[in-house]
Amino acid sequence: MEENVFYATGKRKTAIARVRMLPGEGNLKINNRTLNDYFERETSKMIIRQPLVLTETSGKYDIYVNVKGGGTNSQAGAIKHGISKALLEVNADFRRILKKAGFLTRDSRVKERKKYGQRKARAKFQFSKR
Repeated sequence: MEENVFYATGKRKTAIARVRMLPGEGNLKINNRTLNDYFERETSKMIIRQPLVLTETSGKYDIYVNVKGGGTNSQAGAIKHGISKALLEVNADFRRILKKAGFLTRDSRVKERKKYGQRKARAKFQFSKR
């Protein structure tokens, strides 16, 4: 039974998702809550299901996710990345499909830090000659 469990980690901004995937009926638990209880927006739910729909493995695996950090959109992206990496462990032939869709690439965009002497990262304080 232990050999049928697949683990992966997905990241997006500051969100980190630890994914555990095992053969089952297609249950999806995020922090011990169902997908519909955890995410309210349909777009977030769709983002999470994308790798499963693309590889046609929707009802074949039970997925248990531990996710922390970031906002809801960032967490959904991290879960998608983690599920995609776990699917690679299931079947290496999925690599071509997932890579073409861009699900295996970690989105490295993060918020730029605020600089001193400025209002925000790039916005300056209002300038007045007098």
